[in-house]
Amino acid sequence: MALRSKRSQAPKPIFISKHADDFSEVNCEECGSGESPGELLLCDKCDKGFHLFCLRPILVSVPKGSWFCPSCSKQKVPKSFPLIQTKIIDFFRIQRSTESTQKLCQDIQKKRKRSSSLVMSKKRRKLLPFNPSEDHERRLEQMRSLATALTAAGTEFSNELSYRPSMAPRSANKSALEKGGMQVLSKEDAETLNLCKKMMDGGEWPPLMVVFDPEEGFTVEADRFIKDLTIISEYVGDVDYLKNRENDGGDSMMTLLHAANPSQSLVICPDKRGNVARFINGINNFTQEGKRKQNLKCVRYDVNGECRVLLVANRDISKGERLYYDYNGYEQEYPTQHFV
Repeated sequence: MALRSKRSQAPKPIFISKHADDFSEVNCEECGSGESPGELLLCDKCDKGFHLFCLRPILVSVPKGSWFCPSCSKQKVPKSFPLIQTKIIDFFRIQRSTESTQKLCQDIQKKRKRSSSLVMSKKRRKLLPFNPSEDHERRLEQMRSLATALTAAGTEFSNELSYRPSMAPRSANKSALEKGGMQVLSKEDAETLNLCKKMMDGGEWPPLMVVFDPEEGFTVEADRFIKDLTIISEYVGDVDYLKNRENDGGDSMMTLLHAANPSQSLVICPDKRGNVARFINGINNFTQEGKRKQNLKCVRYDVNGECRVLLVANRDISKGERLYYDYNGYEQEYPTQHFV
């Protein structure tokens, strides 16, 4: 293991052996432990150490350039996006839909009742569409909060996976390449996902508020009660080969495809293009506190032969509760993780 040292003179981190004399006594300011020296990040101003997994939000990779601890960063509240409907509509490229999303939702419910009455099969819990806030002004506030966060991060809004000329092509995203196989999104759940997409295209937004915390930065809170198994968001961004990003000290990446052939593994990079999922915190659920806070699961699905990543509520979520998903690694039931 190696200690991650100061990086004020270089955009990429410098690794120093844990046996180096200058860093042998460095402990984490949060937990007080000097264990896991390879996960200790030093503040470029005060030289104090912090475990990546002890910070809030958790850092899943070393940031580019200089890094300052919460005490030294003195983060300023970013300028809010204008609460002007036309500007918000333009920012998110909202389109008026000729088909009522309420009618679409009713049609899905009718199909589910019909299929459940005709087919005898093992009971399976189905995904639910998000329930937008009824108040139009409140939805504008929710959208403005996300526009503020995206603008401050320099991220273009996108609700789809992006395939750029210099990165992995769409043809590389094949769920058949997944090591050990991947669960297939059912037809009914695929309809629910499409309904969520159509609602967002028409300006009916998930009941989420992106808030700014001086210590945690941007984070996401439920703005109304959310039921268990509700689709919160799809995790989107630029798709690239993992091999191209292994030495990248940028923002966190999400595993999209864990191929048997490592050279074919893919990740989602949300730093240039992304949505609200970029600001939802990963949490270390090895601790009791982490297990208590976790309220989302991160699931990879085969959708028409392609890999997709969904953030789904894994329990009922109260209004005002911050959203957290487990970032610790692959679990058999929910095989998704941030790549560290």
